[in-house]
Amino acid sequence: MTRNAAVLVLLLTAWPQAAFAQQADDTLNDTQKLGRQVFAQSCGVCHLPPAINARTFGPGLSKDTAGGSDEVIRGVISEGTPRMPGFKHYLQRGEIDAIIAYLKTVPATATR
Repeated sequence: MTRNAAVLVLLLTAWPQAAFAQQADDTLNDTQKLGRQVFAQSCGVCHLPPAINARTFGPGLSKDTAGGSDEVIRGVISEGTPRMPGFKHYLQRGEIDAIIAYLKTVPATATR
């Protein structure tokens, strides 16, 4: 019985977070959702903290990245920088555009 109670407590504590995540998800269009997914898979290893309050290899990214310039962001993703590899042979143009669309939804305060 104790095990069932522990499972129930875990489910109840996770429920509000799941509900919030769903609400936040509802504000993104399909392109932005794809961008979030590609960003997490391809960029997250360096630009997302692996744990709360952990440091990242690359800077946090947001709608203010590169002054909000789509072309600058596209160029950096495609060609890379001295510290970041280019993804022009890995990501398709539509995936890069989706990342840019997603970053436009990320508030500047969410970056480090």
